Amino acid sequence: MSIPDEHSVRHASGNAEGSLEAETPRLARLICAHTPHDGGLNLPIPGLYVNRYSQTDANWVNSIFNFPLLLIVAQGAKAVTVGQEVYRIGSSRMLIFPVALPVALQTTQASYSKPFLSVGLNLDAQRITELVPKVYPQGLPPVRQWRASYVTSADLSIVNAVTRILECLHNPSDVELLAPLVMDEILIRLLRSPIGVRVAEMGFADSCVQQVAKAVAWLLDNFSQQMKIADLAELAHMSVSSFNEHFKAVTSMSPLQYQKALRLQEARRLMLSRQMDATTACRLVGYVSDSQFSRDYSRFFRNPPRRDIARMRQQTHIPG
Repeated sequence: MSIPDEHSVRHASGNAEGSLEAETPRLARLICAHTPHDGGLNLPIPGLYVNRYSQTDANWVNSIFNFPLLLIVAQGAKAVTVGQEVYRIGSSRMLIFPVALPVALQTTQASYSKPFLSVGLNLDAQRITELVPKVYPQGLPPVRQWRASYVTSADLSIVNAVTRILECLHNPSDVELLAPLVMDEILIRLLRSPIGVRVAEMGFADSCVQQVAKAVAWLLDNFSQQMKIADLAELAHMSVSSFNEHFKAVTSMSPLQYQKALRLQEARRLMLSRQMDATTACRLVGYVSDSQFSRDYSRFFRNPPRRDIARMRQQTHIPG
């Protein structure tokens, strides 16, 4: 795996660094107030959630981000694997995923006295489409290179807006009346940021990101079905060669690798939560060969199915 620090977006903010250092702890305190225990928590404002983890992870934790996402870290640090790339994000940093992605996560800096704290916002492509003409009245400049993720320093104005949207939770009428306005403010500030053009690409029907997103949506809904690259390319309105190139640029994975990650994560969930045996789980997610499933699973999770599930049950105290 490579660590693409050289690809991280460098942002020299005009705001005073000291102000960001003051605002980030304020955001951390608000996240703490809404996370009474470790884990992720969806908030009453649609698309907004917070995370709290009080221990570092010895192993990678696999997950799926089902929507384009903005993640801001207020405290601690985490590593995120997308395909073969690893992104490291710490306090006052933000991470953006332009499309839904299967990922692996590892909390690398956290403690009971100073837990890892972050806030996530699912990005609404439709609302981005509506706002882009106001932010880019002369049209979008071309994007020469796409990536699965973008890491940048958190902008003070965005951190301040996220803080204010969490403060809306103290008053139900603020959630209804003010939160949507602050959501728009966050999107507008993102669109005006150094990575704004890449955010804008999420909302354009003929953009590379949006075309790949159509194929991603199909895979999310139909990962257990047989997949033909030509059909996905047609769905994305691309030639097969162009589709393969752009899909990997946007997701850091080939379509086959993306489908395999979805299948294996779902098989693991079925075995862990429903006490399903490996053969039944592998059939349900689309595998026809037990041995191929076992090989893929072992490479992906670094343990064969039975050993991996036993280890996870022991760690999470789930009865067998």
